[in-house]
Amino acid sequence: MRKLGLVAAATCALMSSAAIAKTTVIYAGHVITDVAEAAQGPSTVIVTDDRITSIAPGRVDAPAGAEIVDLGDKTLLPGLIDLHVHLTGDPGGDYRSEAVEPDEWGVVVGEKNARITLRAGFTTVREAGSAQYTAFALRRGTAEGLIEGPRIVAAGPALAIIGGHGDVTGFREDIHAVLDQGYTCTGAVECAEKVRKASRAGADVIKITATGGVLSQQGRGLGAHFSNAEMESIAETAHSLGLKVMAHAHGARGIESAAAAGIDSIEHGTFADEAALKVMKAKGTYMVPTLMAFEGIRERLGKGIYTPTVEAKVRMTLNDVGKAMARAKALGVPIAFGTDAGVFEHGRNAHEFALLVEHGLTPREALASATTVAARLLSMENEIGRLAPGMSADMIAVSGDPLSDVTTLEKVDWVMTRGRIAG
Repeated sequence: MRKLGLVAAATCALMSSAAIAKTTVIYAGHVITDVAEAAQGPSTVIVTDDRITSIAPGRVDAPAGAEIVDLGDKTLLPGLIDLHVHLTGDPGGDYRSEAVEPDEWGVVVGEKNARITLRAGFTTVREAGSAQYTAFALRRGTAEGLIEGPRIVAAGPALAIIGGHGDVTGFREDIHAVLDQGYTCTGAVECAEKVRKASRAGADVIKITATGGVLSQQGRGLGAHFSNAEMESIAETAHSLGLKVMAHAHGARGIESAAAAGIDSIEHGTFADEAALKVMKAKGTYMVPTLMAFEGIRERLGKGIYTPTVEAKVRMTLNDVGKAMARAKALGVPIAFGTDAGVFEHGRNAHEFALLVEHGLTPREALASATTVAARLLSMENEIGRLAPGMSADMIAVSGDPLSDVTTLEKVDWVMTRGRIAG
């Protein structure tokens, strides 16, 4: 009798579970399941909880109790992926605010920006550097549905050399010591230790600043920072822990050294020359151009927003923006989508598509960079980047054909992430 009672209880539990599964039926005029393929005509996509369960031609009858979303003649496609954002910050802030504002304020700002980013069509982002736990808190909030926002792959604080881009700079030495987050390193052994520290803290990816940067108060140009041995140690340690490494890098020799060390992606890549790009090609290193970052910087140049140190570095870069990406395409280096949102206003991320096309990608290649290519860089190609049964229900709808006109992506009409409809 006790055994029968247990079986009955288990059966009831299964029936109850089935009863509460949520089904959403989506009708669309056109569906792009994979950007490598032609768009399908009128179709029905069925989602159960957070997964796509079927994609069928025509208008399939909805099961009883299903939520119905009729998108009319709009185009349904995979949710977009931005591989370089800073959700916890906004553009144009005074660098001295980090000595005044608590880290917790970054979560408040991040909640706002996560919502804006999702509604702009980006259902997955890689948070490319934040205070110790702010991006991790946002990651959990969006995963659990407490905060409206995209799936977040978070780095946490970047690893930097002492006094370099990514370190606290521009203050007195005693202030540096107070603000230091503990992620600078010198030598291969200490750099390995800091990778392990980042992993322990919860990083999904390791971010390093392989060269000087534009917006920090470190004023010694944009050349290489870490030694070859340090970068090799970082890459080997991260990979041993199952983590990839993204490297902020502008100068050619720093890019070349990072790629040779096994770093997985070069962020910005502004001055990458043929020698650096050939190493990237040979090693399978991705380029994430972040062209929108320079649009945001250009808009603020000469307005008293940036210090003289920063303005001098800005003027070193603007004439070369986009040229390295064109060379990268010619050599067959994979190009993945990232914007550096936070340097410009969040929500403008999709303007990157037009810049990618302006500098040599086809519309299809540009859209692939934010779907299938970005998903491969994240090692999430079986989860996101395409629409197929079993994949995460991350999708957006736009008016028009983004495979021929990428500007249609600048106005997203409807968004679903992990089976939840935004808005």
